[in-house]
Amino acid sequence: MTFRPLGLALLALLMSLPLAAKPGVSAPDSPDNEGQGPYQRLILRGVTLVNGEGAPARGPVDIVIEKNRITNIVNVGNPGVPILDKNRPKAQPGDQEMDLQGHYVLPGFIDMHGHIGGSADDIPAEYVFKLWLGHGITTVREPGSFNGVDWVMDHVRRSEKNQITAPRIIPYFGFGMGRDKPIYTAEQAREWMQWAAEQGAQGVKFFGATPKVMKAALDEAQKLGLGTAMHHAQLNVVSMNVLDSARLGLTTMEHWYGLPEALFENQRIQDYSPAYNYNNEQHRFAEAGRLWQQAAKPGSDKWNAVRDELIALDFTLNPTMTIYEASRDLMREQEATWHQDYTLPTLWDFFQPNRYAHGSYWFDWTTDDEIAWKENFRLWMQFINDYKNQGGRVTTGSDSGYIYKIYGFGYIRELELLREAGFNALEVVQAATLNGAQALEMEDSLGSISIGKLADMVIVEENPLANFKVLYGTGHFKLDDDNRPTRVGGVKYTIKDGIVYDAKALLKDVREMVTKAKSTE
Repeated sequence: MTFRPLGLALLALLMSLPLAAKPGVSAPDSPDNEGQGPYQRLILRGVTLVNGEGAPARGPVDIVIEKNRITNIVNVGNPGVPILDKNRPKAQPGDQEMDLQGHYVLPGFIDMHGHIGGSADDIPAEYVFKLWLGHGITTVREPGSFNGVDWVMDHVRRSEKNQITAPRIIPYFGFGMGRDKPIYTAEQAREWMQWAAEQGAQGVKFFGATPKVMKAALDEAQKLGLGTAMHHAQLNVVSMNVLDSARLGLTTMEHWYGLPEALFENQRIQDYSPAYNYNNEQHRFAEAGRLWQQAAKPGSDKWNAVRDELIALDFTLNPTMTIYEASRDLMREQEATWHQDYTLPTLWDFFQPNRYAHGSYWFDWTTDDEIAWKENFRLWMQFINDYKNQGGRVTTGSDSGYIYKIYGFGYIRELELLREAGFNALEVVQAATLNGAQALEMEDSLGSISIGKLADMVIVEENPLANFKVLYGTGHFKLDDDNRPTRVGGVKYTIKDGIVYDAKALLKDVREMVTKAKSTE
């Protein structure tokens, strides 16, 4: 069986895009001075540890890293008093030590929905990777591989070898990539899944297909050990909502499409306006903002039954609330602090109202549209929080590169939105770290700061449990003790595989990329 490198016609159909974006420049090899390590032995001294497993912060502790693994975590004192040397791991000849007293250390963040470009034309991979690492993101599930299998897999392999400055990339191919014709038989579905596994896919992202095709594909994925994720597109959701696909073995849902439909009580089909046309993206997103109001009420028998069955199926919600936030407050997203210095011109142009660009649906966005979306968020957040409270798994994804959302910055905003949904700060951190590792079946090596796991960490000078804004690359705006406005925070170091990256230096590189791109317009 032979597949072409990328079935653009099929991919465009699935994404409701007239055209696929032109891939940007591949990431260059890392210069010698960009990331330091891994070291034979590295000791982080005097940190306050937030381990990602739900335990409260504790410190000061010393963390010992040997090459790319955590080998010891030692309590070395109590807050507010000097550290006594007698309890500390002794430095050995050749050890590297970092004095980080007063700093907070968290597990490396996992973005469960991160595209390496694929929206606007010519988004350099280096731009995306440095924004991710600059915000503490050390692992990314790449859903769709829109820039092509070969392009994505080249970065997967080079990141795995740490030849490039990039997070760990978990490739999920878009279902049907490489074919010029849609998959419409069970046999074709199984053949394609086998092909994807042979190319190195660790999972598959679906947008929808006929029930017989989905059943075969999900069954084959289980046999091959592939993860699965799905954006339950409106064109197919009537025949397969979230509960239908979860029963067939789907492991993760993206966004929220398909969940309200599983909660319908008095209808089977979304109540669309008579003038609705799916190819009109303002229609699509405006009506989507009224969908949760058609679902079963919170706490009803239907609500609880759907929630409980999904939890029993060990199903993962990956909400990506951040990517829809402009729908409830467009001006906030248009005027975000970071656009001036961090948004490439090609992305800014892509975000503007445009009937040919996916997610650029501001043709005539009204007060009533925003109010409907505010209610949509309220109900959506209530389900997410309820799901978590009853033992369900919720992860953190961003889907940046669309709808005024920038890589890294969009992810940190998702942390704030989980907080708004009702998660406490430690639950947010767990969603951003351990839950993602569990969903990826990588819990043995990722997701928490624990002896034996990979040395993936986020180091910040401020306390993120008190204020997630200190994780933004632009920092947190506040008054200092002398009554002067100032910015504090930003990730200081990101450690991936034991390699220490200066997060602020990476973001400086991004600012220079943006300045250069603007100068050539």
